[in-house]
Amino acid sequence: MPRPRKKRKVIHPPKMHGFQPFGIALCSSEKVLLHFDEFESIKLVNYDHLSQEDAALSMDISRPTLTRIYNLALRKIAQAFVEGRSIIIEGGNYKFDKDWFKCQKCHKLIEGLENHFKCAGCNRFGQEELISLTQLNND
Repeated sequence: MPRPRKKRKVIHPPKMHGFQPFGIALCSSEKVLLHFDEFESIKLVNYDHLSQEDAALSMDISRPTLTRIYNLALRKIAQAFVEGRSIIIEGGNYKFDKDWFKCQKCHKLIEGLENHFKCAGCNRFGQEELISLTQLNND
């Protein structure tokens, strides 16, 4: 019986749900699923310019595990680019240190309910309806 997989720490959820290739309708293209932990590995190594060792420490995993996650993410992104597929970012074996929510109306990311305030995006039509938040944590 294999050992249970350890959840990978993701510091901040992505701002978007994914990407779509230019010139191809979203409904007609097949999708590639990029998990939150795979997105985090790409962000830490390529965007934040961390070494794989430092990125692994940030995600609370070993360096070889980070390398496997990172290489899988690169393969998925390459497949989407070459085959003209959409990339959807969701799910995976991850955990957040804090509670994260996304406003269903303006799509703003909110770190904890105590930090939520009604912004102009939520009230753009002058409506005073209750704003519903989606929790992003997967506990």
